[in-house]
Amino acid sequence: MMRTKVALILTLLFPVLCSSCSSVKPWVKPYERQNISDPIMSFSRDPVSDAYLSHVHDAREGARGADGGAGGGCGCN
Repeated sequence: MMRTKVALILTLLFPVLCSSCSSVKPWVKPYERQNISDPIMSFSRDPVSDAYLSHVHDAREGARGADGGAGGGCGCN
């Protein structure tokens, strides 16, 4: 009984003790941000064309949803 209590206390205390030693630092350095924004990292090859096709699809369906497209169902935007 005593052994399980000690194990439980150590299990709960261990993450607290380990996290108090480190400070929060940004993972990405300012000079590394250019690598993240590289066009090769994008999901589509032509984002302008994809945005247009998404808008056309939204206008034809008469609704928007879950793809981040702007504009209404009437196609006037």
